[in-house]
Amino acid sequence: MHIALIGLGGNLGDPENSVRQAIAALAELTGVQLLAVSSLYRSAPLGHVGQPDFVNAVARISTGLSPQSLLAALLAIEHRFGRERSYPNAPRTLDLDLLLYDAQRIAEPGLALPHPRMHERAFVLAPLVEIAPDCVIPDLGPAAAWLDRCTDQSVTRLAAQ
Repeated sequence: MHIALIGLGGNLGDPENSVRQAIAALAELTGVQLLAVSSLYRSAPLGHVGQPDFVNAVARISTGLSPQSLLAALLAIEHRFGRERSYPNAPRTLDLDLLLYDAQRIAEPGLALPHPRMHERAFVLAPLVEIAPDCVIPDLGPAAAWLDRCTDQSVTRLAAQ
């Protein structure tokens, strides 16, 4: 079995509900066991800033799926939630990112591990460090150290429901 970390987010429709439903969809995947889920976090958009705030979370799973098969399953969940890819950093109903898969490094069309720029994004790092405080990003070091460098990004933990 392998350990993977999945970033979840969205900012269209009811993003809190979409992220919660996506977590449930992850737990229902064949070959996946949900191990931990972070709190939900609200964050301002990066890149294309003229859009609603995002709701984000990170899930830790155990899986027998290959990274490619897991990514395909994540993309299928996004599709079920109406995800459209109109342009980079566009508003979205749901975004599921394969952040880490064990300590593997992969660079192939459609799949890069660790996820590019995850170490520069507080909306990934805050929920990641919450559930995996000792997480190390391959070739980059402790995720917590990278979070300390993202103090210019607004990320707020939402109250539990």
